[in-house]
Amino acid sequence: LFGSKKAAGPAPTLDDVSQKLGSRQDSLQERIQKLDQELIRLRDRMKQMRPGPAQNQVKQQALRILRQKKMYENQLGAVQNQAFNVDQTTFATQSMRDTVTTVSAMKGAAKELKQSFKGMRIESIDSLQDEMEDLMAQSSEMQEALGRTYDLPENYVSEDDLEAELGGLEEEMAALPAEQQGVPSYLQERAPAVPTEMPSVPTAEPAMPLTTR
Repeated sequence: LFGSKKAAGPAPTLDDVSQKLGSRQDSLQERIQKLDQELIRLRDRMKQMRPGPAQNQVKQQALRILRQKKMYENQLGAVQNQAFNVDQTTFATQSMRDTVTTVSAMKGAAKELKQSFKGMRIESIDSLQDEMEDLMAQSSEMQEALGRTYDLPENYVSEDDLEAELGGLEEEMAALPAEQQGVPSYLQERAPAVPTEMPSVPTAEPAMPLTTR
């Protein structure tokens, strides 16, 4: 009489409804399986009985079980239809949420791109590219200028001179001993000789030191 009205709880979500419908389907399928087992048992029993009142009694029992099975099958079909509708609604809701998230992300990206392009102009980029091209050309000219030789004409050494010089080097290297091949002539005097024999081991006994009394 003096009590206050209880606050309504949160409305069930689609996931809650889908879970309840799934449990209801499992329960109905389990009942149908039990009725099928009972029908099989009664069928086998009727096969072993002769026609008469007893067989008719078992047959009436099988008819009642069959009616229950049909009722449960109708309920199962209705529950499955409801579950299908809930799944379709859940899919549509989730798709709408994904669409909203995608649109929001695209709006943020478009805003960022506009902000980035705001301070840029295609003319300035072209000008920058032209400037970089000129700088690279100037750098190449400077490197070429720094690489020139002094007081040496371009035909100072010909290809014939180069081939003759290489031929003389090959003959000079072939005439050297094997241990000096690969050592230039101006370093041959400084190149140490490689020992070919191991030093002999002394065989004489060392002299005993003199002792003083």
